[in-house]
Amino acid sequence: MSDVPSGQDAAELETIVAGVVGDLGYDLESLDVQRAGGRRVVRVVVDRDSGVGLDEIAEASRAVSAALDEREQVLAGPYTLEVTSPGVDRPLTRPRHWRRARHRLVRTRLAEGGELTGRVGDADDEGVTLLVDGSLRRLAFHEVERAVVEVEFRQPPVDELKLLDLGGAADDGAAPEQGASEERPK
Repeated sequence: MSDVPSGQDAAELETIVAGVVGDLGYDLESLDVQRAGGRRVVRVVVDRDSGVGLDEIAEASRAVSAALDEREQVLAGPYTLEVTSPGVDRPLTRPRHWRRARHRLVRTRLAEGGELTGRVGDADDEGVTLLVDGSLRRLAFHEVERAVVEVEFRQPPVDELKLLDLGGAADDGAAPEQGASEERPK
């Protein structure tokens, strides 16, 4: 937060916004306040496991606006509120980001050097399983320097999704479901 009121007011602003979006079932991904002329621009980024659409953004915007208006002393003046969801280029920095990227293609720069591109499988608080060149590879988060989702314009290959969902178990002989679900980059 670059131009947030200092000290107690900054902590109060974050507590207010995080509480409001949390009550709606969203995670507060970031909160930023910038000066724009005589007013402040408050940027709030929210997300949740099932993603957020325009209706959810509008709901969060109304709720945050009402809460800030009730506590006008926190910003002490006029403000513009912008509520949005994370962009596809947001780095995956927390375990929940990895869980939300399940089945997505991710470019990962390793802390020890080198780079991997793989499809995200299971993720927990310690690390993630990636499908890299047909093989599953477990990475601890401390091994990852930076990771971002790659934009894909086609559905992921069914055989890759099946490997991720089975955890690399041998093929059970069942035909993969086709067209059962559709996931598009947001």
